[in-house]
Amino acid sequence: MKQLVIFDLDGTLLNTIADLAVSTNYALSQNGFPTHETAAYNFFVGNGINKLFERALPDGEKTEENIRLIRASFLPYYDKHHTDYSSPYPGIPELLAALQAKGITLAVASNKYQSATEELIRHFFPNISFAIVLGQREGIPPKPDPSIVNQILAHTGITKENTLYVGDSGVDMQTVLNSEVDGVGVTWGFRPRAELEKFNPKHIVDEAWEIASFI
Repeated sequence: MKQLVIFDLDGTLLNTIADLAVSTNYALSQNGFPTHETAAYNFFVGNGINKLFERALPDGEKTEENIRLIRASFLPYYDKHHTDYSSPYPGIPELLAALQAKGITLAVASNKYQSATEELIRHFFPNISFAIVLGQREGIPPKPDPSIVNQILAHTGITKENTLYVGDSGVDMQTVLNSEVDGVGVTWGFRPRAELEKFNPKHIVDEAWEIASFI
């Protein structure tokens, strides 16, 4: 029986793509760069916001200076608007409540910056007691580096063998491999099933309720 379930945030617990797209497009437009259709952002996100900005910038403009410019415009806008269009995926609130009722320890490991990760969890899941909520922080390498998972394991005192990691992207499945925990790929997120299948996760699910059967 698993004692700990670690969830990715964007594309796994919450559909945040519209708010990320609107906010990045706002920042691009403020700095004179072309914008993108929302669907393009499914393949821009996943490795932290600096990588998001790099991918969104035009070829020839992907400089550190331009990334800093976009970041400076993005952060205050996103902090005000990150719940405008975002919402939990179907079945996620019920899954979290059921796992919590069974005494399963819950945690979040995201490449979204820390303050936004915490705010979104508080806003959308106020009745869920996560043991620890971790986003991207200065000096800590982002996923797929295993550092964030290792921090959660150290905080909870739960072993890798008793841990399940749930995510929607290749980055998440690489994190599973690097962390040496069991993984579940979810198909309702930002990336196609084929991307998950490349990493041969232990499970791939189409519905949130299926995750409970692996505990």
